[in-house]
Amino acid sequence: MKVNVQTIEPYEADGVVYHADTCLPLIDAYGRRKLKFKALARHTYPGDRLDDNTLGLNSIGYWDADEPQDWGLDWHRNEGIEFHFLESGTMPYAQENKEVLLTPNHLTITRPWEAHRVGNPNIGMGKFYWVILDLGVRRPHQEWVWPDWITLTDSDLSRLTRMLRHNEKSILKTDQRVRDCFKRINLAVNTDKQGSNASRIRLLVNYLLILILDLLDTEKIELNEALTDSSRSVSYFLKELDKNLSENWTIEQMSQSAGVGLTRFTHHCKQLTNLTPMRYLTMRRLEMSKKILKENDKLTVSEVAYMCGFTTSQYFSTVFKKHEKCSPNEYRRLHCVNESLTAYPEI
Repeated sequence: MKVNVQTIEPYEADGVVYHADTCLPLIDAYGRRKLKFKALARHTYPGDRLDDNTLGLNSIGYWDADEPQDWGLDWHRNEGIEFHFLESGTMPYAQENKEVLLTPNHLTITRPWEAHRVGNPNIGMGKFYWVILDLGVRRPHQEWVWPDWITLTDSDLSRLTRMLRHNEKSILKTDQRVRDCFKRINLAVNTDKQGSNASRIRLLVNYLLILILDLLDTEKIELNEALTDSSRSVSYFLKELDKNLSENWTIEQMSQSAGVGLTRFTHHCKQLTNLTPMRYLTMRRLEMSKKILKENDKLTVSEVAYMCGFTTSQYFSTVFKKHEKCSPNEYRRLHCVNESLTAYPEI
């Protein structure tokens, strides 16, 4: 199979820009013939192209590894809700910092905002399926919009949505029906020719959702309405902020990226951090600058300032001195002296 990857513009909603996961380690492993792989996909996901009859389905497929692997999929998020299923073998898996070893018939549920990893660091040997559905959301508080070809009754779909949104359970032990469903997905993916199996795939995805609803009913899931509160979306944004401190943030851009209104964003930020948004941003930038000053004495103060998102080195130095009672260079020299004393104590 030729792995077909198309480049598209990033997804943007409520001012938030998301880049699709390209699964490059998987593509590389397939190119080196480390495993069998087959998928139908759209956007930057690898595989043969899905057509417009399954809009909202981003990727559906599997890999089959029958020898030790030297790769894994590091922490990432998907552009939709993802269901993984392990048919055989074992698979190291982590979600929101909870690590498990998947065994046959385990199914995982990953919401769009939940970071997850497959492999630790390498994947295991086994046959591993996935289905990714775009629900038009990227944050916990946003309302889900299922593809229009999902045919569950309004009451069943509403119940499924509520159970998936209002709990954090991520792993289910399945039964033979789920296993058979994924085997049929295997056949539909393998035999598809330019969308020839679109009807079958739609039917199988609908059936899979019914089976998942049955499993959730059996598990007697405890629902927590707070999981869809806008404060949770702000909390996720603040966690992500540390990786994007160099961006030229305004409070309006921060609220847009969190997917909530300016007033609500400011309120939640103050509740979560006891700081205003811009004050919190400044404090995180200062913490980052202190770390860089300690670990890299080759960088100039100006370089450190720009890396941490300060517009000028003068402003950085002013803010730094106000909070640390010394200049960035003095802080660096003091740290180096302390490190030396620690490394070479008096004999």
